[in-house]
Amino acid sequence: AAAFWMLAETRDAAQIVDEQRALADQMVTAATARYATNTGAQADVLRAQLEVARLDGERRALVAETHAAEAMLNTSLARAADAPIPELDTMMSDDEPPLAGQVAGAALDRRPELRAGRAEGARSEAEVSVMEAMYTPMAMLRTGPSYTMSDGAGWMVMVGVTIPLWRGKLRAGVAEARSMADMASADLEAMRRMVGGQAVVARERVVAARERYLALRDSIMPRAKAAIASTLAAYAANQMPLVSTLEAAQALWSAQRDLVMARAELGRAWARLHRATGEGTTR
Repeated sequence: AAAFWMLAETRDAAQIVDEQRALADQMVTAATARYATNTGAQADVLRAQLEVARLDGERRALVAETHAAEAMLNTSLARAADAPIPELDTMMSDDEPPLAGQVAGAALDRRPELRAGRAEGARSEAEVSVMEAMYTPMAMLRTGPSYTMSDGAGWMVMVGVTIPLWRGKLRAGVAEARSMADMASADLEAMRRMVGGQAVVARERVVAARERYLALRDSIMPRAKAAIASTLAAYAANQMPLVSTLEAAQALWSAQRDLVMARAELGRAWARLHRATGEGTTR
């Protein structure tokens, strides 16, 4: 899941850089037009061209990072490192995660570590029962073929009774078995608390990542796009300096990068929640 969302993040970042490059080209065009009409300075043209060059370098770096992320995802899926990867399905629901009590209950019900702990506790209790049963005399019956010089071949039956004489050793064995059972019970209880806590923590991190993502998508991004549209138009009309346009563009670019990272982090948070609740494991 981590490799999947890393690739999704790098691919989205590359797409965002392409959009930023188109916006930088518009600023170069507007600065060149103002310089040609003696209403702008040559420094504005050079400054806008600098942003274009920076974005070109960032785009080339993202190509290599995307190849690395693709190789990592292929490796985690036991595929050839250079195997092609199609477009990723990164659609996520806007629904809130289940309540804390629900995720904790699901984790306690599904996590394989707890099933193993319960099995270990049952085994320890069985060993206590075996040791306690040693206090009771036990009858023995053995049978099998026999041969004597006088009677020749025959069949032998032996009947006996065990009498527990060394009761101190038996008490020590029972005490040891009971201590092992108590330790297994304590380990299971500690594991239950840890598993339930991990599920609740993972749930709250999903909530935090979701709130951050929704704020960027629904509130910050629309405002940043509206700001750059108005400032670019004002600059083209010689009503605003280039530095104001660049500030608005950089605010938009920062919001775009934050949105890409927030969506990837939300995906990773959901994956951690699924792992914490044991989703997908057999019961």
